Amino acid sequence: MKLRPLLRITTALLMCFIFSQMNAQTDSIPYPGDGKKGGMFVMKDSVSSLRGKTNVKADTSKSKTPKAHSPKKAALYSAVLPGLGQAYNRKYWKIPIIAAGTGALFYSFNFNQSRFSSFKEELVKRQQNLGNLDPELDRYSDANLNELQDFYRRNRDLTIVGFALLYALNIIDATVDAHLFDFSVNDDLSLHLRPASLPLLASSGLSIQLRF
Repeated sequence: MKLRPLLRITTALLMCFIFSQMNAQTDSIPYPGDGKKGGMFVMKDSVSSLRGKTNVKADTSKSKTPKAHSPKKAALYSAVLPGLGQAYNRKYWKIPIIAAGTGALFYSFNFNQSRFSSFKEELVKRQQNLGNLDPELDRYSDANLNELQDFYRRNRDLTIVGFALLYALNIIDATVDAHLFDFSVNDDLSLHLRPASLPLLASSGLSIQLRF
């Protein structure tokens, strides 16, 4: 009679053990491998953690790196339109300088070209006796007109050279600024002067220390 409670307890323990083993097997999934029976099992939590790590790696690989500032683009933009490369480099304060230089050269070219044409035309009319002379130029002789037309023609040609130089400097400036766009300048750069002894020369002097 005393054995019945004992059997009931042992039966209940066996049933709990069996159910726990069944739950453990259902929570595990087979690891893809050689396909043999009794292979290695990996728990779902570990698989999900592995998937999370792979997803993190995939996300980091997909993240785009910032593009470097291109000196070629800056040079091309400045070649197409002076000042556009400076806008690409975010040096907006240089654009009015380039515009003012271009405007001054353009005005100088028109002024010198106009004066050169008027003196040249007056000299041709006098030499060919065409009449219809400009009364404002009566005070000038033929030699004076010849010198004046040479003077304004030279100034006009120098203005064209100025255009070429400004155009080239505009491209060079944009290219250099693009190369230095990502260059960081901080306050760690310092210069110190201090006295120092020179053992080999048995004398004293100043040493210069440049710290980056």
